[in-house]
Amino acid sequence: MKDSYDVVIVGGAVIGSAAAYFLAANPDFDGSILVIERDPTYRFAATSLSSSSIRNQFSNPINVKIGQFGTSFIKSFAETMRVGDDRPDLDFHEGGYLFLAREPEQVATLRENHEVQKTCGADVVLWNRNELADAFPHLNVDDIELASYGRSGEGWFNNTGLMHGFKAKARDLGAEYVTDEVVAILRRGDAVTGVMLKSGATIDAGIIINASGPRAALTARMAGLDIPVEPRKRTLFVFDCAKSPEGSAKVNQGRLPLMIDPSGVFCRPEGRYFLTGCPPVEDPRVDWDDYEPRYEEFEDTIWPTLAERSSAFEAIRIVNQWAGHYDFNVLDHNLVVGRHPIVRNFIFANGFSGHGLQQAPATGRGISELIAYGEYRSLDLTALGYERVVDNLPFLEKAVI
Repeated sequence: MKDSYDVVIVGGAVIGSAAAYFLAANPDFDGSILVIERDPTYRFAATSLSSSSIRNQFSNPINVKIGQFGTSFIKSFAETMRVGDDRPDLDFHEGGYLFLAREPEQVATLRENHEVQKTCGADVVLWNRNELADAFPHLNVDDIELASYGRSGEGWFNNTGLMHGFKAKARDLGAEYVTDEVVAILRRGDAVTGVMLKSGATIDAGIIINASGPRAALTARMAGLDIPVEPRKRTLFVFDCAKSPEGSAKVNQGRLPLMIDPSGVFCRPEGRYFLTGCPPVEDPRVDWDDYEPRYEEFEDTIWPTLAERSSAFEAIRIVNQWAGHYDFNVLDHNLVVGRHPIVRNFIFANGFSGHGLQQAPATGRGISELIAYGEYRSLDLTALGYERVVDNLPFLEKAVI
């Protein structure tokens, strides 16, 4: 490790490593890159504890296009991230997303979202009750008025594989990683100048990227800045099913999608098991080190909902559970990416609110372009910039899970 770098990235999970890769791979950037990660095991990283899914079904064109790029990148990931003979296949299961609507407001939202998705070229269809029943015979659809189904481009994949693939390729291209913790950010006037590490080292930096996930506000405050991001707990459960409905679908070779019930409970296949979760009834900010699962969510909310939605889910048994954190943007649940409007060499990549894995490729590419060219060239992410935080103008997204 040197004592000066052109770019210092605080956080080495999927967002930080995506930024490191795209910068290192950019032929028009020849600077030095240092990634600082406090826990190289990534045991409690939001990346490692996520449900690792990707979709194109959003309400805002930018988010749809971010998802579409993520899908195409994941599909070509093994070859793009190849290092020697290592080709990190992410085992992408293109099972699709299935949104179910019951109330008139939900139906209207699905229709409005669908128009946006069609305009962006997303492979999404709307089904009435009969079409839904034909496609997925195991579901009880008596109360469902409309469904939105992603026929391709959506699914789930290896979450840590994405992160480690980015990291390995970034290092192969010259980016450096160090296990340490940033305890202070040095600033002179309207510019950050470096970081102080827990080990005692001081590193000069031309640019600092905040990629510290749920701890984003802590990192920003070290620079005298603020960002409305806080940790929110999400509990995931894996369950076994006495009579699994997987294979019963009349579409997609029998494979079931990630289903989002009108209640917000979601469920998808996970190998021979199923993965499920739900929005918490109460969603307070939690401590950065609080990873205790909310066990009661399964008995109180998830199981009754799934059993009502399908008789196949009446006899199920938990085999695993864990809690992770959303880096929750309390302003509008959307990522904040780009330069601070005054401290221009401090770049945010925060507030993904559960969408970090799927949005990492587009975010890393965008940051790379911003640094190398001073502007976005592939996909304009300006609307997702920090300026909306200053102006208190939410960038609304209706399709939030």
